[in-house]
Amino acid sequence: MKKKILFIINPISGVGRQKTVEKLIEQKLNKNIFDYELAYTKAPKHAIELSKQGVQENFETIVAVGGDGSVNEVGRSLVGTNSSLAILPCGSGNGISRHLEIPMNLVKAMEVINRGNCTAIDTFNVNEEVVINIAGIGFAAHIAHEFSRLKKRGFSNYLKIAVRDSIKYRSQQCEIEFSSSPAPSPKGEGITASSEIIKVNAFIIDIANGSQWGNNAKIAPHAENDDGLLDLCVVRDFPLIHFPIMATRLFTNSIHRSEFVEITKVKEVLIHQENTYAHIDGEPVMTGNELRVKINPLSLKVIAP
Repeated sequence: MKKKILFIINPISGVGRQKTVEKLIEQKLNKNIFDYELAYTKAPKHAIELSKQGVQENFETIVAVGGDGSVNEVGRSLVGTNSSLAILPCGSGNGISRHLEIPMNLVKAMEVINRGNCTAIDTFNVNEEVVINIAGIGFAAHIAHEFSRLKKRGFSNYLKIAVRDSIKYRSQQCEIEFSSSPAPSPKGEGITASSEIIKVNAFIIDIANGSQWGNNAKIAPHAENDDGLLDLCVVRDFPLIHFPIMATRLFTNSIHRSEFVEITKVKEVLIHQENTYAHIDGEPVMTGNELRVKINPLSLKVIAP
């Protein structure tokens, strides 16, 4: 019996490569293995409903055709189910795909789907939101919110906003409570009194399951998304003159070597911030002043090389 596979396509994602997907599927998907269906998103969050329906209809593999935001919307509905997430990367950054070593070439990415190598990865929650790759606050969240307002996507526009706003953005005072090996609380939830608490004037605080935001900009070079741990990446406020050096470190796998950066392996985190917004897998969200973070080990099946 053939396997059921559903392609969920975001028609406006990233840089437009998804427009060639129908032809690609017809030509390159192995029809001896798969029976396929297509579904198109019509609005933000629509992919969540489409993937939920796909799980209910017993699709063994559900493919996110888009960028990290699309992957998150599709993948969050698959957490804890028997359906596997696959990706055809069509976004601006494709951080999740790059960390999983899924080729950016769509023909080669389809070959990965045809081979069907399935593995399990961690996910985590920020308050009630599911995160597959990276979430955080500060400058990266600010850029995500600004970038979302643009009609034209692409890395060059993302970079322009980052350079433009690096001058005017102000770091914020944050309090972070965390434990790398949290003991159970009396009620079986939450962070115990033995957790460490730090206060910091933070330029960026990111919680990383994968290593990068996208385009090989690695905020957590040593992060692994199947080890039951998250990388808490704290970038303290630094003089503006260091901005080019910090940006270069992101693309040379060396951000952790900066004197302004500290990365800690954790399982749970509680963050209090002055602002009320964050980013989740590159998409802007409103979280309020408090972010409660907890890992969900090996909770999502993915198709990867």
